[in-house]
Amino acid sequence: LPEVCRREILLRTWRELDGGRRLVFNKLITGSFCVGVARTWVVRALAALAGLPPAVIEHRLMTAWTPTAENFRHLVRPGEGAVEPAQPYPFFLASPLPAPDSLGSLEDWLVEWKWDGLRAQIIRRRGQVLLWSRGEEFVSQTFPEIVAAARALNDGVVLDGQILAWRDEQPLSFGVLQRRMGRKAADAKVRAASPVAYMAFDLLELGATDLRSLPLRQRREKLETILSALSPALPLRISPLLRPQTWAEAAELQNQSRARRVGGLMFKRWSSPYGVGRPPGVWWKWKINPHLVDAVLIYAEPGHGHRSGLFTDYTFGVWHQGQLVPIAKSHSGLSDAEMEEVDAFVRRNTVGKFGPVRVVKPEAVFELAFEGLRESPRRRSGVALHFPRIIRWRRDKKPAEAAALESLRKLL
Repeated sequence: LPEVCRREILLRTWRELDGGRRLVFNKLITGSFCVGVARTWVVRALAALAGLPPAVIEHRLMTAWTPTAENFRHLVRPGEGAVEPAQPYPFFLASPLPAPDSLGSLEDWLVEWKWDGLRAQIIRRRGQVLLWSRGEEFVSQTFPEIVAAARALNDGVVLDGQILAWRDEQPLSFGVLQRRMGRKAADAKVRAASPVAYMAFDLLELGATDLRSLPLRQRREKLETILSALSPALPLRISPLLRPQTWAEAAELQNQSRARRVGGLMFKRWSSPYGVGRPPGVWWKWKINPHLVDAVLIYAEPGHGHRSGLFTDYTFGVWHQGQLVPIAKSHSGLSDAEMEEVDAFVRRNTVGKFGPVRVVKPEAVFELAFEGLRESPRRRSGVALHFPRIIRWRRDKKPAEAAALESLRKLL
């Protein structure tokens, strides 16, 4: 229909409908009638309502569930007193190492690789095996081979570790693991293309007894005893101890990290219990220096929450055959004041739009840091950066000085 006819139909419909029907009509024609809510947020809200850990609610939702009053009462019922089968422990986190030689004698520290994978707990309780990620998701269906292997553990065991892409007794790149992440299930073809193993580095529960208050040295000894009794054919490994005698030797190991496809070194005080959160002085991570690339801002989208009124989610591109091709999206690294500056730039330099996305005049160059990259057939560039974040706005550089795609392909 011509524009004038559509306008008349719209105005006539508004006049004929009452307030409630007009609201529904407007929602339908603007395509925003349904408002999606992430499952994770639903789980967290129900957990807060019931006063239960999110993992317990997630576990109860895993069964066939219909939204009836009876099922809802069952969903938010109080805990059973004892630890529920699916309840994980809060994850203990490491802090960035301020200076390599600031920890004193290496004899006081367990030293191991910082594995580049998906942090997860194996929960073996009451005949069940569950994988619970640090991102507060059950990933059992995504990694069924690890679940099957964990059935060899005795009941009442909880391990902490990393799920790694793994083949021929060595880690593969994080990009290989990403092919599995987010999938509801993994068929034989996916498992063959992206094989995985579980690298355990701590024991939190044994014989249904919480071991977190024990010193790390004792937890490690028990972990070694448990895993040494399993078949080496199972995809369950124990994080090997590294034994540098000096900080210079530790630095040499750290320099090997990228070649070994790990993220650096971990230092954990032998006398430490397994705590909650990120207390300083107990667990430290000495990460490898990230890769850096200069890229051009090409698209911008509004942020979320308190940033919903600003353009804070950015897409960056590099040069390929005279054109800018996207390699990364990022919304982290800039302060609020810097984001307001970039938002003003986007508004002044918008040259097109599709939906909420603004096409930006390619004039602003930013330095990005990233941990690695992988092939990505879904992108025109064919590559995607792992954990990209913005370091700074390179006002000293012109767009023509940004990186070329070929330089990134060499890293592959």
